[in-house]
Amino acid sequence: MKRFLSYFLFFGFSLFTISLRAQVSQLEKSVLKEFYKKTDGDNWHVKWNLEAGIETWHGVVLENGHVSEINLHRNGLKGNIPKSIGGLKHLKVLDLSFNNLTSSIPPSLLSIKSLTTVKLEMNNLTGEIPKNFDKDNSLQELTLFNNSLSGKIPEQIGEAITLKVLNLSSNFLEGSLPKSIMNLEDLTMLEVFGNKLHGSIEIDFEGLKKLEDLVLSNNQFEGNLPQSIARLKNLKFVQLQGNNFKSIRSLLNSRSEGIATFESDDEFLNMKFKNDAINRTRLAKTQFEDSNN
Repeated sequence: MKRFLSYFLFFGFSLFTISLRAQVSQLEKSVLKEFYKKTDGDNWHVKWNLEAGIETWHGVVLENGHVSEINLHRNGLKGNIPKSIGGLKHLKVLDLSFNNLTSSIPPSLLSIKSLTTVKLEMNNLTGEIPKNFDKDNSLQELTLFNNSLSGKIPEQIGEAITLKVLNLSSNFLEGSLPKSIMNLEDLTMLEVFGNKLHGSIEIDFEGLKKLEDLVLSNNQFEGNLPQSIARLKNLKFVQLQGNNFKSIRSLLNSRSEGIATFESDDEFLNMKFKNDAINRTRLAKTQFEDSNN
């Protein structure tokens, strides 16, 4: 009986696997094959066997017969992301970070409504950030640091209202921070370090109550730092150095009780937040010791 049950389970699993292969549409297969070709798949660190089932392909996750995830982090990809990637209508996660991808980011990528995570950092992508952000999308993380992207941060980024992580650091982006960022109420991380951004920051940060990381360093921002930043209670990591701010002293009234890292060109504030962090650590240590006595 046990042997019969084992055979039955094995047979059932085999049928499920065959069924899973059959369910993956021809369109999705062709998109993946073109992606493999356009990114020099034959020279990847871990290659795909195009004759085998898609469920065996490195970094590809299937869900209900559709491609839901592609994770090819540090896999030796070269070339460009093809426009056809927009055909993966059920894709949720795309991680192509730490490769050598070039050319621009195809707007078709952002047209995928199910997409939650895009990680393209540490490549050599060029051109502008696509503008077709949409309130109907599911995007929660957009990480593009250390590329060669240029142009302005699109005002339409404020349409991506589900965004939690936005990291555009170390590119060649110009212009000002778009005011529409104030619409991203779920944002926990905003990092634009090392670009060519300039002008006054005219964003009301009041609505970004979940913001923890704010990195604006090494740009050309001017004027006074918005007072609304001082009202953010969850800030933990702040870098403002390397700009032309007239004043950032509004942070003297910061309501955050947990800033662990603070760096700016204002040595008085640097010392203040450093001492605050030290005092919090001492207090926590004392409370821990008291609780054990």
